Amino acid sequence: MTEDRFGNPHAPGLPYAHGEYIRDSRDDHAKLRHAWRFIEARVADLGLDGIYNLSGLERRFEAPDDGLAPLDDELAPALLTDRLNELALDHLGGDAETHAIMVFNRQTAAVMTATRVLAGPGQTVIGVSATGSHPCVIRGAKYAGADFIDAIGIGQFEKALGETDNVSLVSMTRLAVSYEILGLKEIEKIVKLAHDAGARVLVDDAGGARVGPAVFDQPRMLELGVDVGSTGLDKYGTIGPRVGLMGGRRELVEEMRALAFEFGVEARPMLYPAIVHSLEQYDPARVRELVASTRNVAQALKKRLGNRITETPVIVRLDGEDILEIAIERAGLAERPVMPIEASAGLSMLLLRDYGVLTVHFAGLPPGTSALLIKFLAPETLARFGGPRRFAEAVDKSLDRLAEVIGEPKAFRALLFGEDGEV
Repeated sequence: MTEDRFGNPHAPGLPYAHGEYIRDSRDDHAKLRHAWRFIEARVADLGLDGIYNLSGLERRFEAPDDGLAPLDDELAPALLTDRLNELALDHLGGDAETHAIMVFNRQTAAVMTATRVLAGPGQTVIGVSATGSHPCVIRGAKYAGADFIDAIGIGQFEKALGETDNVSLVSMTRLAVSYEILGLKEIEKIVKLAHDAGARVLVDDAGGARVGPAVFDQPRMLELGVDVGSTGLDKYGTIGPRVGLMGGRRELVEEMRALAFEFGVEARPMLYPAIVHSLEQYDPARVRELVASTRNVAQALKKRLGNRITETPVIVRLDGEDILEIAIERAGLAERPVMPIEASAGLSMLLLRDYGVLTVHFAGLPPGTSALLIKFLAPETLARFGGPRRFAEAVDKSLDRLAEVIGEPKAFRALLFGEDGEV
């Protein structure tokens, strides 16, 4: 798709349209700074317990307090590199004789660096996933100077591969931004077809590296036969910090390592104690527990919002177009006053301001989707908030409040950016 349900063309490299309020990433950052004001005010009033991280992401720094690995860029890697390699290769399903690992400062940095190594000007990158590649995959091809084709599913992929002679890289996303997953047979066919065509395979396995094996009984990332891939350690059973863990064929990873240090996108080695701890504590059962918690919320939301709620096997979402339509209906407006991404931003702001709920909308800039994603909710945080019914009530009431301001430009701008309309 290149336009939303209202016929608005998508912004370049994004699966949604920009509007008058959110025009580009500069406005996303201004919005985030205003969100920090809400957090600051709520913490001043209620303490940290007044904030509920229901984003599905864990980006904290948690290292074992054993005093054996100081938080030092020189000493930590000297003491922990062997253990990190062992844990990372096991996590990704790698073989120490064939594979190597590299830690980047973010998953986006890992994908973009890998793309720069594996593709170049005059070549083509084909992205393939269940519903569309993440913006970092698209941007990676652009920065490498390569042409990019996005294929939805195996049928479009076969067609694109067959019609293009200079494909150097296939960027496969196992678990798409929409949280639809490629089946194992599809993955195996994609990898085989790519290799038969002489292309390498990079897998953007941000969440799929754990969700695939833990929930869908798929192989670990490097057991899929891909050349290289990466995952984020801030989600779905791992607890942070926010880094990109790359693994793949040794000679390719070493080339990416060199380029990462030239770009300055390597993870600070002083983070290694927390990374090791995150991998050591990982248990696939935790992923399944997070999915079960999310399903409970899905049922509560469906009772209030009906078929506006979309479920996948692992998450629930309220699409940006539906958020906008609900607000328009409740406001009694005849025309669309904002874009879906802006309506979604307004809803997320209200949940944060009025309830202290931190959603995934604020976690990645620019957001990867205009939908309100409700995913991998920690059951202990959900219980502290008041449970699934109270969460559904908070979303419903926030939609009412969104309807009150969505048709009022001054009030809506103040909600997103503050009274001064900061941009």
